Amino acid sequence: MKILTIFLLVFSLCMFGHVSSAGIRIVNELKNKKSFWMRCYSKNDVLGPIIILNGGHFTDYFFHNLFGTMHFMCILKQGPEFKHNQSFRAFKKSRLWEWRAIQDGIYLRRIYKARFDVSIENIHKEHDWIL
Repeated sequence: MKILTIFLLVFSLCMFGHVSSAGIRIVNELKNKKSFWMRCYSKNDVLGPIIILNGGHFTDYFFHNLFGTMHFMCILKQGPEFKHNQSFRAFKKSRLWEWRAIQDGIYLRRIYKARFDVSIENIHKEHDWIL
């Protein structure tokens, strides 16, 4: 019985690491004080729609599920009448995913810390805007 109790304790601690906090951040770094429209959704949640002003950001922390099957899809629109757009998977599995809307496209930075920071390391272009 003692071995079973120890096993269950260790197993519970391991599982807690897989159900820890995760999140997405979407940052507006467009030129000329442009705003953009954002809407994200998963199987169970909808975030937005919301207008993100130039220099602003949207951040949402959440708990992902045990099996790592949680996905968030996002749609971003910018430009005159928000006609330039892009749809993409903004979150899959775990950690923190930071997306930056820049004039020439949408950039991604995965963060392996507990919270978002202001660093610009490990950022790379993932998507172009669609006209």
